[in-house]
Amino acid sequence: MAETDIGQWYSNIPFFTKWWFTLTLICTLGANFGVLPVMHMLLDWNFVVYKFQFWRMLGCVFFMGKLGFPFLINVYFLYSYSIRLETGVYDGKPADYFFLLIFNWLVLIILGFIIPLKIIGMPLVISVLYVWCQINRETVVQFWFGTQFKAMYLPWALAAFNVLLGGNGITELIGIFVGHMFFFLKYKYPIDYGGASFVNTPQIMYKYFPNRSGGVSGFGQAPASRRQAPRDEGRHNWGAGNPLGGN
Repeated sequence: MAETDIGQWYSNIPFFTKWWFTLTLICTLGANFGVLPVMHMLLDWNFVVYKFQFWRMLGCVFFMGKLGFPFLINVYFLYSYSIRLETGVYDGKPADYFFLLIFNWLVLIILGFIIPLKIIGMPLVISVLYVWCQINRETVVQFWFGTQFKAMYLPWALAAFNVLLGGNGITELIGIFVGHMFFFLKYKYPIDYGGASFVNTPQIMYKYFPNRSGGVSGFGQAPASRRQAPRDEGRHNWGAGNPLGGN
């Protein structure tokens, strides 16, 4: 019965979240147990550009460092907020959700080469969480110790709490920056300022991931100053945690 329940739960995970979640578990567990080479999954300009080790640009997404409670928290955020976006505003629009992930991934790769960053999995998770928080900005979430506030403040609360627990908050801030870049260019600037949308899903993606009928909400229905924001059903409870993104 337990195996049936687990199989049913796994089969119900939406497509992109399932692959992201699964590959993260495989790569992180495999690297920590010596099955996969850790050094081949770190982002490095010299190895990517001069030795053509392009797989590093994916390995640095799915490898999330050492095992521990921070890793479990990171995987929880990945699973929870990727599902919320994929089955929420992007329901029935797989190409558009895939484009969000690709856009944020490419920006993080560029930043990773510049800063540099060796692992970009956690900033990518935070960027997805940030987009959800902006789309559901008026939803009240419950943080640790019973603190309640609107979802728009959640990414900043995570960064501040990470600092209090001994982290530097840089991972969260990078994710916030990337998430805000997508949200501003796709939603905020066109709707609030009347400008053109600079981030549009390429038509070729619709060929491989066509829209499905019956979605609960259409793409492009993010909140803006002149319209009411869509809301998630219910509130979300948070447990205790450690510094996010720690290795």
